[in-house]
Amino acid sequence: MFLYFQVFFFLCSISFSMVFGFDQTNIILRGNLDNSLFMFEKKKIGRVAFMGGSITEMNGYRPLIMDWLEKRFPKTKFSFNNAGISSTCSTTGAFRLNRDVLGKGPLDLFFIEFAVNDNQDANHNHAACIRGMEGIIRQVRTKSPKTEIISTFFVNPGMLKKLQARETPLTMRAHQEVLIKYGVSQIHLAREVADQIQKKSLTWSQFGGTHPKKFGNQMCAEMHFNLLEQAWKDRNPRSRINKSIPTEPINPFSYFNGHFLSPEKIQT
Repeated sequence: MFLYFQVFFFLCSISFSMVFGFDQTNIILRGNLDNSLFMFEKKKIGRVAFMGGSITEMNGYRPLIMDWLEKRFPKTKFSFNNAGISSTCSTTGAFRLNRDVLGKGPLDLFFIEFAVNDNQDANHNHAACIRGMEGIIRQVRTKSPKTEIISTFFVNPGMLKKLQARETPLTMRAHQEVLIKYGVSQIHLAREVADQIQKKSLTWSQFGGTHPKKFGNQMCAEMHFNLLEQAWKDRNPRSRINKSIPTEPINPFSYFNGHFLSPEKIQT
């Protein structure tokens, strides 16, 4: 029965990829996701968290991934944490990470998105984008070293225009620098949307805009399913290992020690 589910979901991932016509260069696996497979398949426990802005907080791609994981591993007991908060950026994320995510217990798989909010809400420069995203990633790697991370780039109209002009939006360029440095897997939904619109296989209205409609969220979720099946195919991990941490951060002022303090503890 378990083999049946594995085959079923693998075939589904292939068929969905064909329907949406994904460019596999926008589905980027760095390293492996063996630690999560070990927990989901062998230990029958899954602890999954999502962090981002309103795109994560809303009823969008997140519940689709949650539902898929429960069907993909029907005997696994999952706990899910929605740490999406509207209009928050990676800086806020780095400071609330322990309170909202890591402080709630061990974590197996962590989904994160802040490319849009670092752009339109925070208006971050390159250094601020690095400090926020590296602050989050390095904290996770330090405090929960077996956790696996997947970062997703969503898109707004201004960023879409840049991508269609073959330019990389500032927030995406900075975040990707962090993801490459720390070996974090990535879904470049933004570039996929831009490419499909240019090929006239998708419209911005069909996708749904900055806060995607049902079709856009399904498209995003299918890209994640594709990545996960690619990572788990033919893998049989016997244990979990710690993810490596670069000796030196990209920016020594990144918020990897970020945390909240009670007002009474603040000194002026």
